[in-house]
Amino acid sequence: MKVHLLSQEQKIPVPIDQAWEFFSSPRNLEAMTPPKMGFKIVSLPSEILYEGEIIEYSVKVLPGVWIPWVSEIKALQMGESFVDDQISGPFKFWHHRHSFEETTGGTVVKDLIHYSVGFSFFGEIARVLVVKNQLAKMFEHRRLVLNEKFGKLT
Repeated sequence: MKVHLLSQEQKIPVPIDQAWEFFSSPRNLEAMTPPKMGFKIVSLPSEILYEGEIIEYSVKVLPGVWIPWVSEIKALQMGESFVDDQISGPFKFWHHRHSFEETTGGTVVKDLIHYSVGFSFFGEIARVLVVKNQLAKMFEHRRLVLNEKFGKLT
């Protein structure tokens, strides 16, 4: 299994507690995901993120084709970071660490994702042709949503 790394970072002009409040609400994930992905929460035990929480989503992988995505909050340090791991879903492996650091005038939001598409050679072709582009679009959409909501940190 080939594991790939995706690292993103964005500065937003809000205090770390405000950034944490927004990102630690699972409902805000829908707003930060491009509408074309059809990302919907199916089951959410709590509106407040906690370690061990299991969240069920549904995502559109092709027109008319929806698959479940189940993730678990594996680690959580209040106000600093949390990790979500895919239990089942579109990836063979997905480990996503979200972290938050104070900076002059705001907060740096960091994402570190380790993922594998699976399916050997064919999965790598799909990753290069489709998955990489979808992940880039997802983070570009999120960047626009955060800039609209919080403004840009100059």
